[in-house]
Amino acid sequence: MIRLCAALLAALISISVPAMAADYPAPQDGEWIAKDFKFHSGELMPELRLHYTTVGAPTGQPVLVLHGSGGSAASMLTPTFAGELFGPGQPLDATKYFIIIPDGIGHGKSSKPSDAMRTSFPKYDYNDMVDAQYRLVTEGLNIKHLRLVIGNSMGGMHTWIWGVRYPQTMDVLVPMASQPTAMAARNWMLRRMMLETIRNDPDYKGGNYTSQPRMMKYAISAYRFASAGGTLGYQTLAPTAPQADKMVDEQLALPVTTDANDYVYQWEASHDYDPSAGMEKIEATLLAINAADDERNPPETGVTEAAVKRIKHGNIYLIPASTETRGHLTTGNAKFYVRQLQELLQTAPQRTM
Repeated sequence: MIRLCAALLAALISISVPAMAADYPAPQDGEWIAKDFKFHSGELMPELRLHYTTVGAPTGQPVLVLHGSGGSAASMLTPTFAGELFGPGQPLDATKYFIIIPDGIGHGKSSKPSDAMRTSFPKYDYNDMVDAQYRLVTEGLNIKHLRLVIGNSMGGMHTWIWGVRYPQTMDVLVPMASQPTAMAARNWMLRRMMLETIRNDPDYKGGNYTSQPRMMKYAISAYRFASAGGTLGYQTLAPTAPQADKMVDEQLALPVTTDANDYVYQWEASHDYDPSAGMEKIEATLLAINAADDERNPPETGVTEAAVKRIKHGNIYLIPASTETRGHLTTGNAKFYVRQLQELLQTAPQRTM
């Protein structure tokens, strides 16, 4: 993903730099091949490579952590997320829990269009990504029940799908920075405009480019500034035109580090997302964590609140907006909900399949 400018990175949250000298066991990489993986389109991939990272010993209670669009397991190993959660005495203490962080289809070191197939790679959606995660957990790691599934942004949407698609597989669900409703309204409009900008760049050439499309950085930057950062956050960081210009200039000066086809696939995968019909299927204890200033999931619509009322053991924790919160990026910083997550795991009953 295009990296945030230095000022934005420092003032928002660390989303791409692994925690250094972390106070938890060293992460371990793994890889598993899902044989004959069938996509929702009916396409079949004989071998789907699924990369993952684990923290802690396999004897611990298993926890599944799911990353956001364009991210990977590495993007969750930050001081503001893993550093707040995985250490001794923290909510996901890695001496007690076995933490599994997959790279989603099309992301990180898992199979993706840029490996070789380009636009002939199967058109995956979020259900496919969750089904692949389920196979990794149950077949690859031989884990039949999870204590917790927690995810952020796209990972939050995946968490909702887990609850609907595999309701008996976990005790607790914590979807963050997400809604259990159709991908629509401004969220999809902005995504669609970003994708149209990339596809209509003459450099894109229908996905058969020889160099990364030049308009890609403008499309991604516009989407990010419009849909993440927080109103109060940006007012604090850029209260004058020169300061705002400096942030834009620094962002645009950074190189594009993501393959265009990978990026298009990653964001297009959200188009048919809509778990709303299945709220009554959710059996786990659920806590939806959102930020009051989340631009992509505005709480004032009431759609998440209405959906959670249909869940037997469902609640919402809304992080109040402030000069410290960063809109859609807020939940990447676990300091805002450490206490709530700790209490949830201490009180939620353990279920068995």
